[in-house]
Amino acid sequence: MGVRVPVGDVALHVEERGEGPAVLLLHGFTGSVETWHPFLARWRGFRMVAVDLLGHGRSDAPADPARYAFPRCVADLLALLDALGIHRLAVVGYSLGGRLALHLALALGERLWALVLESATPGIVDARQRAARVRRDDSLAESLLREGLEAFVGRWESQPLFASQGRLPAAVRERLRRQRLSHRPEGLAAALRGMSVGRQEPLWKRLSEVEAPTLVVVGALDERYCDIGRRMAAALPRGELEVVPGAGHAVHLERPRRFAAAVQSFLERNRPQQEVGAWP
Repeated sequence: MGVRVPVGDVALHVEERGEGPAVLLLHGFTGSVETWHPFLARWRGFRMVAVDLLGHGRSDAPADPARYAFPRCVADLLALLDALGIHRLAVVGYSLGGRLALHLALALGERLWALVLESATPGIVDARQRAARVRRDDSLAESLLREGLEAFVGRWESQPLFASQGRLPAAVRERLRRQRLSHRPEGLAAALRGMSVGRQEPLWKRLSEVEAPTLVVVGALDERYCDIGRRMAAALPRGELEVVPGAGHAVHLERPRRFAAAVQSFLERNRPQQEVGAWP
């Protein structure tokens, strides 16, 4: 069931599994710790720590979008790590969680022993494009509050970005839909505004600062993120690129075995040597 951990003025819901070097798992927008449930038993030999992002799942959902700004969410995660007694760790992030993982990686510095970015972006460089994205996400948030969660989820799932998910088994699609519908509309709307990629600081020029080994995972059917992933892996000092055939944006959902194996192999290859008192 997990626990809620106070971090300053909010509390975050956390679920843990296993022992060993710590790995923090960050889901995407409309996701939750449930995103990672199929993998917790597969990724053995590590202390897996999955967290509901602010506004999602069982974590708090402040009404003020400014509370979701990336620097504040990074501070929340750093406080969470302190509360859990975690010093060194790897981070795995998907989409929104990948963007947050990249910001967190820069704050962690030498504390980070590995990073996995699935279908993530360092941000939008062009100021006009960022402003347009802010307007789009603000409009989506307004429609969510005006029309309700069910209508919003239908609109969200119909994006071309998720077209390849139409080939998934009906049971998988239904489980994903239930997860999306389990959230509070006010929390998702505030997260959509405050964590918009348009409001995110572009990090392309700072990728050279990420010294930890980094695995960039993209689906071959997601052409836009394939291009972003190639450029990102090339700019990272120790970047590796994994292009997964037959998968779109949500590689973990569309090719779960391939995704699980790639992440497990990467973590094992970069597994840190045990330090006295570093983990149970």
